[in-house]
Amino acid sequence: MSDILEVSLIGFILIYTALLGAYVVFGIAGFGTALIASPILALFIPISKIVPLLALMDLSAALVNISRDGSKADWTELKRLVPLMVIGSLIGAAILLKAKPDVLLLALGVFVVGYCIYSLSGLQTNRNFSSILSIPFGAVGGVFSALFGSGGFIYAIYLGGRLRDPDALRITQTTLIGLSTLTRVGLFLIAGVYLDPSLLLLALLLAPSMLVGITVGRRLTLNMPRERFIKIINVVVLASGLMLIFRYFS
Repeated sequence: MSDILEVSLIGFILIYTALLGAYVVFGIAGFGTALIASPILALFIPISKIVPLLALMDLSAALVNISRDGSKADWTELKRLVPLMVIGSLIGAAILLKAKPDVLLLALGVFVVGYCIYSLSGLQTNRNFSSILSIPFGAVGGVFSALFGSGGFIYAIYLGGRLRDPDALRITQTTLIGLSTLTRVGLFLIAGVYLDPSLLLLALLLAPSMLVGITVGRRLTLNMPRERFIKIINVVVLASGLMLIFRYFS
């Protein structure tokens, strides 16, 4: 547990603040914690622990949200996306084992940034996606979840073009991310990552910031106009795309 004991009080305050902000965003959008929290966590916690830590906390956050609002999820969309997500994850794992996926990282980043700039420009509003688009979005989301652990914003683009109710969009996104994260948590569990008591203790110590964050995020979405909600989603997605491009060049 030495890596935890060596974190100063100021360090814990910064970690708590970063996670609080990250889970406010998660409570609003249903994704985005790694984008916000990882840079701060990396200053104090070994990188090898950040991904399994956030996977465990994201799963817990998703379960809390689902227990509160699970009935509001659009299960028709979930039934379309989940099988495709699984197929995409298998493809992504194969690519990861046999090729260098760096160029895909750049391509996705450019696509996401371009889409978000277009969406935020106001040139299109209330655009409805066809359900047939669940095939590319579901599969590509699965591929990039397996490759880079970042597929949530791809699902957000699709669901934003399908669901009119912000609350249904939020909880459907959260449920989908929960199912995706469950796979990663299972893999970490099989690999013995969670046998490390310091990792579990850290997750327990940081749980209050997660619970407060998702509660605040959920309350912020109540009675929020759909247009404003979609703009918030697009800003988070845009930041995700810029981070992908940064990761490619770094």
